[in-house]
Amino acid sequence: MSQNGVSTSNAIFEIGDDDFSRFSEKPKPINIERKRSFDEKSFSELSITMSPRPFYRNSENSSRVFEPVDSIYSSGGRSGFDTPRSENGFETHPIVSEAWEALRRSMVYFRNEPVGTIAASDHSEEKLNYDQVFVRDFVPSALAFLMNGEPDIVRNFLIKTLRLQSWEKKVDLFKLGEGVMPASFKVHHDAVRNAETLVADFGEAAIGRVAPVDSGFWWIILLRAYTKSTGDSSLADRPECQRGIRLILSICLSEGFDTFPTLLCADGCCMIDRRMGIYGYPIEIQSLFFMALRCALQLLRPEGEGKEFIQRIVERLHALSYHMRNYFWLDLKQLNCIYRFKTEEYSHTAVNKFNVMPDSLEDWVFDFMPAKGGYFIGNVSPARMDFRWFCLGNCVAILSSMATPEQASAIMDLIEARWDELVGEMPLKISYPALEGHEWKIITGYDPKNTRWSYHNGGSWPVLLWLLTAACIKSGRPQIAKKAIELAEARLLKDGWPEYYDGKTGRFIGKQARKYQTWSIAGYLVAKMMLEDPSHWVWSHLRKTDKFVPESKDLHPGLADHFIYLLFLFCQLVIL
Repeated sequence: MSQNGVSTSNAIFEIGDDDFSRFSEKPKPINIERKRSFDEKSFSELSITMSPRPFYRNSENSSRVFEPVDSIYSSGGRSGFDTPRSENGFETHPIVSEAWEALRRSMVYFRNEPVGTIAASDHSEEKLNYDQVFVRDFVPSALAFLMNGEPDIVRNFLIKTLRLQSWEKKVDLFKLGEGVMPASFKVHHDAVRNAETLVADFGEAAIGRVAPVDSGFWWIILLRAYTKSTGDSSLADRPECQRGIRLILSICLSEGFDTFPTLLCADGCCMIDRRMGIYGYPIEIQSLFFMALRCALQLLRPEGEGKEFIQRIVERLHALSYHMRNYFWLDLKQLNCIYRFKTEEYSHTAVNKFNVMPDSLEDWVFDFMPAKGGYFIGNVSPARMDFRWFCLGNCVAILSSMATPEQASAIMDLIEARWDELVGEMPLKISYPALEGHEWKIITGYDPKNTRWSYHNGGSWPVLLWLLTAACIKSGRPQIAKKAIELAEARLLKDGWPEYYDGKTGRFIGKQARKYQTWSIAGYLVAKMMLEDPSHWVWSHLRKTDKFVPESKDLHPGLADHFIYLLFLFCQLVIL
């Protein structure tokens, strides 16, 4: 759907079921006639009556951003970040140019080439590891540069981190898996030899000594974004890149004692990199895993070892989508079912398959769940359900199509219904609710950084704006993102681009928050550019089709196609 002239199509992160079903011989397609929504239409169907339009570029050597396969769009135009008014007709907020300047100041160079952005440029605080280039932190920066027609820094980053993957990785005497990607790296300057080297951290220096499970997923996702942005598949087709993808997947797809298709992880293995009770099967990792698998299908060459991996990915995706959509999903109906669960059930007919105790349901869950809405809960494992809301996992679930259209809409309904709790005065709560009292002591181990409504424990993180915006656009609810962005714009620059905010509503700058946090800056820029120019998110070939229908609930009525089409044509005229 399109609202306020914003297309609901989503490019980098819109992945339809046909992206992996086309590699599978089963299940057989179900012949069901239905209307297709706007994001399901191929732009080649519209190109008969639609003229090509200019696109964002920032330099003569920059390449097209998110060019469709059939190349119906030509390059041209210019980013509006440094002009009073961007070319799409939207007024550019005064802090946009300030944000770009701050983002460029954070760039890290290795042998005179940009290779990433540091975590934060706050010189008033001890650096710790905030002067390093983190894989997950760089993703919004990379997207900002790609959308602005500056792909070189992204290419360099992908190549350098791939080479770091090949290093031998040890924690004490234990050797990590060959496919593990670094959490971060820094440039070491040797003044004596006048030389530069890269120093990587694979978790051996991190708090808690936990390897970053999400780094490999973000790397695959970013490689896919770079390939689509530039139209250059030569990097992804390199033998070393193909091998790098396979090494990452080898760790995830290996057979063992698991009875679930989800990934078993330790606490602190992702954005929440401290002890917060997410051990087991955290939603953030499962959503990123799902998305990385979908992207890998587009990147892997279907010959040699790649063919075997493609088949393994397809099988895993079928199992993972079923598991997540059925066992991690919570709405009012499912909440009532859990409330009435019987325990100690045995055999394949068991309803309470994980033997969850209904008494483990906390009072806040009943108050939090609106009549209309739902979300993917934080964790599901034997006799345990973590009912906390985690923003990143739910947004990525929408972007990767792990969530069905109905589930995506329900997540948006929940955000609207619980706006004060999840957004408040500064978007966006990383988790909800906060752990307090005895529960906080037991789960976090008295962590002074993760006190209630602070940092990972219910803190508000501006970086999550870009994920929310992308999810809103894909779900046809851009007005939600617009409202959140306006809230952030009122304070971010004035407050010095903090890493996170504290308090139940996000009123206070985080007590240990770094200023000029790069991904707070980049997250805002990406959200702003997405909302102002929907062309950043148009992928003609990543649309849903009737080729793969894993569940009947995937079938949904088409959106108001004619209305959307007219709005899109209007946007074309404005841009032209």
